[in-house]
Amino acid sequence: MNFDMVVDVLVIGSGGGGMTAALAADSAGLDTLMVEKAAHFGGSTALSGGGIWVPGAPSQRAAGYTPDPDETFGYLKQITDGLVDDERLRAYVDAAPRMMEFLENRSDWLAFVWKPGYADYYPELPGGSALGSTINVDAMDLRDLGPMESELLAPLALAPRGIWFGPKDLRLFYQVRQNWRGKAVLIKLIWRMVRARVLGERMAAIGQSLAARLRLALAERGVPLWLNSPMTELITDADGRVIGAVVQCDGGDQRIGARGGVIIASGGFDHDMAWRRRELPVLDRVAEVAGGGHDWSFGNPASLGDGIVAGEKVGAATDLMDEAWWFPAMCWPDGRLQFMLNERMMPAQFIVNGAGKRFINEAAPYMDFAHAMIEGQRGGIEHIPCWLITDIDSFHRYVVGGHLPIPKIPFAPVPTGRKVPQAWLDSGIVKQADGFEELAVAIGVPPEQLRRTADRFNELARAGHDDDFDRGDSAYDNYYGDPTLPNPNLHPLGKPPYLAFQIILGDLGTSGGLRTDAAARVLREDDTVIDGLYAVGNASAPVMGRSYAGAGATIGPAMTFGYLAAVDIAQRLIPYDPLP
Repeated sequence: MNFDMVVDVLVIGSGGGGMTAALAADSAGLDTLMVEKAAHFGGSTALSGGGIWVPGAPSQRAAGYTPDPDETFGYLKQITDGLVDDERLRAYVDAAPRMMEFLENRSDWLAFVWKPGYADYYPELPGGSALGSTINVDAMDLRDLGPMESELLAPLALAPRGIWFGPKDLRLFYQVRQNWRGKAVLIKLIWRMVRARVLGERMAAIGQSLAARLRLALAERGVPLWLNSPMTELITDADGRVIGAVVQCDGGDQRIGARGGVIIASGGFDHDMAWRRRELPVLDRVAEVAGGGHDWSFGNPASLGDGIVAGEKVGAATDLMDEAWWFPAMCWPDGRLQFMLNERMMPAQFIVNGAGKRFINEAAPYMDFAHAMIEGQRGGIEHIPCWLITDIDSFHRYVVGGHLPIPKIPFAPVPTGRKVPQAWLDSGIVKQADGFEELAVAIGVPPEQLRRTADRFNELARAGHDDDFDRGDSAYDNYYGDPTLPNPNLHPLGKPPYLAFQIILGDLGTSGGLRTDAAARVLREDDTVIDGLYAVGNASAPVMGRSYAGAGATIGPAMTFGYLAAVDIAQRLIPYDPLP
């Protein structure tokens, strides 16, 4: 078969999974090429919080904490509820720490840190951890990228120069009115802005830093990355083995052969809303509330499912295509999403559906909260939107909807001051009223029921325990709560005016995709392997099933199975020790 060029490994996509796969393949001495559809590298990893969920990571072991792999396996088996086979779960548990050790040994850019305290999302389950297993990288100056800096995918919402948060900064920042540690973070942010202006620093943290560091490690090794080079189809031989792909580059098609295999790491179908609404019709309601012209995903703008489609055309099976990495959000009239995380852990608030009733522990992990919205909507009671109800004292004490509870600062990049922004009220996304009955009319729920819900919640809050939904019982619930209260997540609502914030369904990207085995090899419907084809990250069906183990439970599997895919290819081509 005629090819324009031939490599050992062809990686499609430049997120965390793709870059890890390319590093692992190159380390085995394999000729590796990575191609990226977009003009920028980093994918959804660059837009993310940058956490990597890896129980047993080297940085944990160095700190004297070593989660038991069997207990971690049991934890994953329980939360995935039979949707993921044991072999794949075990592969992740066993390989994730090896993947991180490999990366740390590969490049000085890839130094990982563990800062305990951000609990797994189900820390009370056997194998879950209140200390957490989320691994991060430190912030870095993007000037270190040199000419590659302009090629890094920028966040969807740009912060002022010098504003960046480390893993623990954000939590303390939310306590700006509660203790001096929160105020210290605010002072630190101001100092960072001053440094950036004086010294010209272009500091980046979380996902930006992770993507940049992986790219620098690849550059050290001379692994080529082609930008603006979409893969349009896979090439197979007479036996159905994938032997390469067609890639558009420099205005023409390049037929690229791959002796060892093609690794699809091109992401999900986050922004193909027609496709998504076919898979999950309840999203029609989201479109209706958010506005049909808006796109409610935080995923990589270039993610349209190209890799999944290409895999299906060569016989690949898919799974969990109706699923995504959901989260509850506010959607402003311009289509901008506001991730609702810390607000749901505030003490003096509750969330109601269209019947005016609470329906879940408001502080629950965002996937669980979103699933409750979906199931409730399917059950015939409006849950899209639902409404977060709070009081004016909470608005003055906590960070709500991006509003910073400090005195009014002209030209601040976020709302400040004691008044609810008039633009919020004009948008219809935020309602304000002097009584619960009046507020109920404004949000379209039964007034007498909203009053009963408020009275019941205040009764439970005064008693100090949420007997209805156990809010505050989990270490995860407490993380963004108010540490000055006996129960960080419970306090009665006080005096009016009362506020209601509209919540719809958002996501960090789709999570369904090509079905794979424990080595990331793509499978057909009959579970036979499509030789030469691998899929990782959001292009593959998730090892987390419909759940989410902890912060970083998307990037951790993407990187781990990217590593495993490269190891499998290398072992088929040459004798290979993945950690020489």
